[in-house]
Amino acid sequence: MFQAIGLAVVMLVFGRLLVGKIKILSKYCIPAPVVGGLIFAVLHVILRSAGIVEFNLDTTLQNVFMTAFFCSVGYMAAFDELKKGGIGVVKFLLLSVLMCCLQDVIGGFGAKLFGLDGRLGLAMSSIPLVGGHGTAGSFGPFLEDLGVANATTVAVASATYGLVAGCIIGGPIATAKIRKFGLQSAGFNIHGSKKAETAEVSVNPDTGALDEKNLMDAAIYIVIGAGIGTVVSLLLGKLITLPGYIGAMIVGAIIRNIQEARKVKMPMPEMSALGNICLSLFLGLAMINLKLWQLVSLALPMVVILLVQTVVMYFYASHVVFRVMGKDYDAATIASGFCGFGMGATPNAMANMQAITNVYGPAPVAFMIVPLVGSLFIDFFNAAIITAFANFL
Repeated sequence: MFQAIGLAVVMLVFGRLLVGKIKILSKYCIPAPVVGGLIFAVLHVILRSAGIVEFNLDTTLQNVFMTAFFCSVGYMAAFDELKKGGIGVVKFLLLSVLMCCLQDVIGGFGAKLFGLDGRLGLAMSSIPLVGGHGTAGSFGPFLEDLGVANATTVAVASATYGLVAGCIIGGPIATAKIRKFGLQSAGFNIHGSKKAETAEVSVNPDTGALDEKNLMDAAIYIVIGAGIGTVVSLLLGKLITLPGYIGAMIVGAIIRNIQEARKVKMPMPEMSALGNICLSLFLGLAMINLKLWQLVSLALPMVVILLVQTVVMYFYASHVVFRVMGKDYDAATIASGFCGFGMGATPNAMANMQAITNVYGPAPVAFMIVPLVGSLFIDFFNAAIITAFANFL
């Protein structure tokens, strides 16, 4: 166990160094644990193929960090924030939920067309795409526990593809809409005399330096939520098949909203920081444990299904998301962000939108709606949709 986490952290640090040095990695927001972990996974394939060594890694702490991370995600779900966002947040959330369903239909039934287990198709659907590497690393073992071989390896590989694809198609969609309809930012436009400024968003206005007491309080909240969450997961598991971390997410959301109602201030910046640490360590362990040699027989189905997912995302963002969100400049920016988090992760969505606003001007509505849905609410709905499809298939 200690050797596994030590190796994961070494590759995490190596990944950070590479992301800092190689521009394309930082441009597409490829996570450092993914970079370092993939390098180790490739080396593992080479060493195994040469008959030198094969590693069998202890994944005990992977489950611990996974549960702690998703518990922190639960604490981010303050439902008062959903109300503040208004109808735009509701519309974008519904569009995202529909996209999750479309991706799972394409993946599940696409896998069946290739004669594969339909549940393996979910590892090429909303698990890695809307969910990203975090959900891929957690739902992969969940599917494997149901008897779906190689689910984690397929899911993480698909998530890596999605990060790149989401960034590639997002910018062109927004740019095409802006030019075709002559859309302009309320503050600046590309023809204006003022230079376009970078739009920024703070999902937590009460930020500040991390201090020891707040950090300890945040750790207490996460540990309590994860602990009680195991009981909730056990009880829910008697009714429906669920991944183990769902209980921790639910408990975190309940505690957060109770405290909000009581006007109790919670250490949310510290909670987010601890959650991100747990995510990095969890991803590091998940990535170094990939067995890439298991993908050889799945290469063609993966390529076909992921290409179909990309085409569907392109047309959905361009024609559905843009129109439903209002067909204005913010809607074009939102469509770009939708590709980012719909194919990869919320940081990808922010990177897509930042690239647009750097040229065409700020889009404050987009920068409020996308991170709110992408970071706080979609994980709950996606987990429920994945679970429903897994049981159905």
